[in-house]
Amino acid sequence: MRATVKRLTRAIPAINLDRCTGCGWCVAVCPPHVLLLHPGVGGKVSVLDDADACTGCALCYVRCPFDAIRMVPREQVAAQSAVLQRKSGI
Repeated sequence: MRATVKRLTRAIPAINLDRCTGCGWCVAVCPPHVLLLHPGVGGKVSVLDDADACTGCALCYVRCPFDAIRMVPREQVAAQSAVLQRKSGI
């Protein structure tokens, strides 16, 4: 039986949707596969689909050629997600 381990990583990726081109480089280098491409305005954009599973390795941040990703405190991303969900009615 596999035990659930709480992530101790404090920083996870925050994606600037205005800068994201949907190229998929960040998705390709993500070891835990928590970044996905989703339909956005004018094309695809990268989205952190499972923040709890993110290891905080920052490979996505390093690989992004458009400076669309920055590493931010985990709590900040959770708060932003809650606001976006309320605005979009999810």
